[in-house]
Formats: sequence, structure tokens, C-alpha cells
Amino acid sequence: METRFIEGQFDAVVIGAGHAGCEAALALARTGMKTAMLTLNLDSIAFMACNPSIGGTAKGQIVREIDALGGEMGVNADGALLQIRMLNRGKGAAVQSLRGQEDKNYYHTLMKKTLENTPNLKILQGEAVEILTDETGKNVTGVLTAFGGVLECKAVVVATGVYLNGSIIAGEWRQNSGPNGFQAAASGLTENLIKLGFTVRRFKTGTPARIDARTIDFSALDIQDGEKEIYPFSFLTERVPQKQTPCYLTYTNEKTHEIIRANLHRSPLYGGLIKGTGPRYCPSIEDKVVRFADKERHQLFLEPEGADTNEIYVQGMSTSLPHDVQKAMYRTVKGLENCEIMRYAYAIEYDCIDSLDLYPTLEYKKIKGLYTAGQINGTSGYEEAAAQGLIAGLNASLAMRGEEPLILSRDDGYIGVLIDDLVTKGTNEPYRMMTSRAEYRIVLRQDNPDFRLTEKGRKAGLVNDYRYGVYLDRKAQYEKATAVMNAPLKPKDAEELLLKHGFNKAQSAVTRADLVRRGITVNEINSSLGGFDGISKEILDTVEIDAKYEGYLQKGLEQIEKAKRLEEKLIPEEIDYLAIKGLRIEAQQKLDKIRPHSLGQAGRISGVSPADIAVLMVYLNR
Repeated sequence: METRFIEGQFDAVVIGAGHAGCEAALALARTGMKTAMLTLNLDSIAFMACNPSIGGTAKGQIVREIDALGGEMGVNADGALLQIRMLNRGKGAAVQSLRGQEDKNYYHTLMKKTLENTPNLKILQGEAVEILTDETGKNVTGVLTAFGGVLECKAVVVATGVYLNGSIIAGEWRQNSGPNGFQAAASGLTENLIKLGFTVRRFKTGTPARIDARTIDFSALDIQDGEKEIYPFSFLTERVPQKQTPCYLTYTNEKTHEIIRANLHRSPLYGGLIKGTGPRYCPSIEDKVVRFADKERHQLFLEPEGADTNEIYVQGMSTSLPHDVQKAMYRTVKGLENCEIMRYAYAIEYDCIDSLDLYPTLEYKKIKGLYTAGQINGTSGYEEAAAQGLIAGLNASLAMRGEEPLILSRDDGYIGVLIDDLVTKGTNEPYRMMTSRAEYRIVLRQDNPDFRLTEKGRKAGLVNDYRYGVYLDRKAQYEKATAVMNAPLKPKDAEELLLKHGFNKAQSAVTRADLVRRGITVNEINSSLGGFDGISKEILDTVEIDAKYEGYLQKGLEQIEKAKRLEEKLIPEEIDYLAIKGLRIEAQQKLDKIRPHSLGQAGRISGVSPADIAVLMVYLNR
């Protein structure tokens, strides 16, 4: 007979201590909620199971948005940086993104220390096997652990990552385990989630081998240094490290591809051993060789795992081929001819839910107080997970405080795009954020997330006084710089700069913004005309971008205003879509399942046409 005991009484329990769990627990505790965080292993807190990097295309924007809202990922990433660079330097500001290489062990250490020293937060090692509800089955009452402990609570955030029935695979070998064989998979919770009404699917991801740096010929490779004159992830960090660790670039070749093609029959991906759906935008090397058969080579990045280890991560060569094939395959690559593998590559399958079962708050539609965040929702990536953890934790806190929820729209930030995609469109494969998913990306740049989000974080209670003070200082600088940028200059004042750059003399007053649009940099304008004393370089970069893309920004803002009119037309929760005449059957079924909160969200549902929205508008007006 099962013995149960009361482990403790809490406002909220967070299941999981990965990137989603950490942000959820901190958001709850920092807003005054007595919180417990349950993890399979204290040593796996904020564990970077794949590449020890933060940021990347579109992901850098998410990290800075998390920071603007009062989250921790940006601060932690800055503290553990080995190298930082700006991606897409040669492209427009809308698609430029920060990417930092992190010290994996130190990242874990910093986050664990932060969590341990956060008031209102208890960390407990153990496995959650059941989410408890009241007699109606519609309200959360607690969490049951494998050792019989009951953590009583009013809200639960499930952030289990890839641990739900996790299984790692390489060739013919399979092991039920979390990533890296770190510890046993969580085997007890999936059955409970199904009983609670969740639709459970099977997804898959993977990771490359880690190679001993002492066995790599770095002299044969292209070096990639970091950038020192660049802003960090967090608005609270003053500067990036001036001493950074280099990364290196190399490529696969025809010999590599021959070995892969000759062993495809031993690949669990092609042999049918792997059943889970893998990520489209982060394929394994064998998948690349098959799908892009015309390519002679594929780019690989050799990246350090930490300052205290010789392990080198081979980005771009994820695989689940057998170990003997991996060894031969890696040794065909330039610079890796004599490499020794310290950890072999593998694929991992895991259980996740259908995100269409969630509200935009990330609360489960069928049970009040039950939230999910991170890879359990079908996403991939540390940044996407952390963003969901913050939103789920904050909304659980807001609900318990009787406050309005925080629902970010698609024009508020990439986090808004991410969650709207999940709860409106769903995903049939591991979801990864990309700049192309955001229709307003010219507005959602990574240089301005605090101007978009910090007031929202402050209202929700997560932005503390110090962080808010930093924001107000930046805002004051921005307003001053914008005023200077748009102040008229006498034609004579701008004459020298115009002539220097091949333009005719101005016949009437011009502004510094006009000069920027003629291709003259703010630095040169400031050197010649002044006016920007006391303004930081980061703020000057922002006002320069604003001036340069003024036309596009104006068009984007007009589109946002038009979209907001539909977002403001709210739909009653109790509406019976199946009874609305004129709606197509597919639209009725989709609307009834997703139950959108506004006409704007309804219009983004796959299978709901503009004609269906017109019918719905007429019905609501009646």
C-alpha cells in the first residue's frame, strides 16, 4: 500500500529545473509566491544538454526580451560567457542576433546559486509521478513524488524538458535515460498527463559528439574570434568580457559523405528504430547528406564546452549513427584526422503534449492552475523554453494574485509570436523560433526590447527597482537622442557633411535623421555636429536604426494598429461554435478545439478562412 506524507504547502510547484523550470520558479518566487521546484537531480539544474550556447538568430532577441521582462537567462549568460558575436552583421538590423558561447558548468553553477538564494523558493530533488486535482478534476491541488511526498499547491508548472520517457539512441543501441545519460528518464508522469486529458506525442532531437581539444589540429582551421565592442545579453551587464575564447570553422567532405551513405542502413533514423518526429531546421548530418545530396560539404563549428574542460562541441554534425561509424566519420574532417571522441553523439526521443490544449497564458484548458512550459510544449531550444517558463510562471502568479494575465501579442515581441504560434497553430515537429516567423520583425529588434516590454514586466511585479531604474535611464537617453536626431539643422550646418558624401547643398532645413538616411553614420554626424553628449553607444545605435528604417517602421506600426483592432474584439469563452450557421464544418471544429480569445487569434488558426471570420464577426455583433 502506498504511503503518502505532506512534503509541504506551497502556492506553486514547478516540475523540472531546466531553462523553462528555472525561469518559472524565479518568476513565481520573485513575485511573492511560496514556490517549490522539483528536479530529478540537483546537478542538472540549467543543464546545457546540447550546445553550450545562448542566443543565435531570433533566439538572441528572445533572451533580451526575457531580460527586459525581469527574467534571469541574460544575466546568467553574460556571467558564463566564453565568447560573444553578432550574427548576420551583413544583413539588416531586424535579423541581427547576439550569440554567446557559454561555459556549460559555470552556467549551471551560477543559475543554481541564484535559485538557492532566492527568497520564497525551495529546491527539492525527486521525481513527480502525479499531478493532483480536487474531486471535480478541474483544479490543481498538488504534486505527488515517487517517494510518496505530497507538495500541496494551487498552481503547477510542468517543465520536464526531454526527460518524459526519454530514450537515447545511437545505431542499434538504446537506453532509457535523460540527455547525456545524465540520469534516469522520468517514467511516471506521462500516464498521469494522459489521464488528465492531454494529447501526448513523441518528438526527437539529437546532439553531436564532444571531442578532446588536445587531439584537434587547430592550425589547419579557420579561427572565429568573438567581438569585444558589443553590448551583452542583459541590460544590467555593463560590458562583455574583453578576453574571449576562439571558436573554429571546418567542413565535411566527400569522404565523410561516403561513410555516411555506406552506413545509412545502420542509422536508427532510416532503419525505423526512431519513431519520434525530429526538428526540420536542425537536421542530423546523415539527414543533411541525404536531403542535400548535391552539396559537396557542410559547415561545422568547433566550440568549447567550458574553461575547465577539453571537450569541444562539433556544431553541425549531430548524428545517431553507431559509435564505430561516428569515429570513422569524424576523422575524415579537416583538423579532426586524429581526433579522440570523449562523448559520442546520440538522438533522444521524448514525450510532449499538443500545445493546442493551452491558453495563451500557457494554462491547460481543462484544469485550472496547471501550466506547461518548454520542450513539453513541442519546442526546441533553451531560449524558447526559458521564455515559456517565464510566461507560465508569471501567469500562474498573476492568477493567484487576482491580477490580469500577461499575454504578449505578436507585435509585443518574439515571445508573443512563439506562444501565439504554439496555441493557435500548434506544431507537428520540434518548434524553433526564426526571424521569418515574426511579421513585425523590423519593430521587434534586439536593441529595443526594454522599450517594448519592461513596463509590462513592472506591472506584473517581476521587474525590480534596480532593473526599472536602468530602464528609465535608457528611456531618458533614447528620448533625448531622438529629439536631437529630429531637430532641424540650418542648411549651412549640414553643408560640409553633405558635400563630403557627394550630395548637393541643402536648400532648406535638414535633420540628423535626414543625414542618416543619406548613408552618413551617427558617429560621423556626432563628430561633426555634436549633440549626443551623455548618450550611450547602444542608444545611438537604436536611434540610427530608427532613422534609417523610418519608412518601414511606419508601415509596420500601421499594420500593427490594423491587427490590434481584431485583437481587441474579444470572443466570449462560452460561445458555441458548433451552433453558428454559416461557419464551415472544419472552421467549427478548429474554433471549438482551440477556443481563441479574440478575432485576431481566430484568423490565424489553420483551416479558418477570412469568410469564416466574417461570419463570426456578424454573429458577435448580433
